[in-house]
Amino acid sequence: FLEDCGMYFPEVKKHPDKYLQRCPESVKKWLKQLKSAGKILLLITSSHSDYCRLLCEHIIGNDFEEYFDVVITNALKPGFFSHTPNQRPFRTLENDEEQEALLSLDKPGWYSQGNAIQLYELLKKMTGKLDPKVVYFGDSMHSDIFPAHHYSNWETVFILEELLGDKVTVPAETESEPLEKKGKYEGDQPQAPYFVSKQWGSFFMDRLPGLENAEETLVCTWSCKCISTYSTIAIPTLEAIADLPLDYRFTRFSSNSSATAGYYPSPPRALLPNEESVTMK
Repeated sequence: FLEDCGMYFPEVKKHPDKYLQRCPESVKKWLKQLKSAGKILLLITSSHSDYCRLLCEHIIGNDFEEYFDVVITNALKPGFFSHTPNQRPFRTLENDEEQEALLSLDKPGWYSQGNAIQLYELLKKMTGKLDPKVVYFGDSMHSDIFPAHHYSNWETVFILEELLGDKVTVPAETESEPLEKKGKYEGDQPQAPYFVSKQWGSFFMDRLPGLENAEETLVCTWSCKCISTYSTIAIPTLEAIADLPLDYRFTRFSSNSSATAGYYPSPPRALLPNEESVTMK
């Protein structure tokens, strides 16, 4: 990014609107409400600070730093969660260049690299609590959800675009929302659920053929099992929950034996028929 090399970075710099979607006003309002309610907001990204700045200024606005108490760039996830402070210390930044390693974090601010252990110690100081609760939002099972759950025991909200696949597009003349609030994969024409691959089938469900004349068996895919095992809840977008009261009580995946408990606002259609017969393998 700094050297302006390759095809990707120069193109995004020149035409950010072509590649980036602006943050909906409802989500920006939600972030402000969380902060006003005394919540500490963290932004943790594996992007370097200069690239993060470009993205956030375009997506959220030039004042994006005001939305967050702590910004961590070049976090190198999933190692951010699994590495010790000695293996992956935090570093200060000066003109987007990493500086000396820090023995600990003493105050909110913008840092680079780091680890979840020292971050949690900072959260203890900032909240005055011995066991502050962290809710971590991420869109990658590998880099976000599994390591945050497994290594840090944080509550995890999986942002899962495949949940948008059940939506049927509304014709343009009946649309009530402005264009910028439409879902990422919505258009003027109805679309088939895009999470159903022609080659691989459903993202959520496999159909195993039975022996001889036996009926086929429905089983959750490995990806689907990971969602219910390592996520607290799964949502299609942040916009899906932005208008809810801050004290809204979601149903967790672990609340019962249902394969669909933690999906909000609704489970994928593939899991709904004969839910009782769905097995986890």
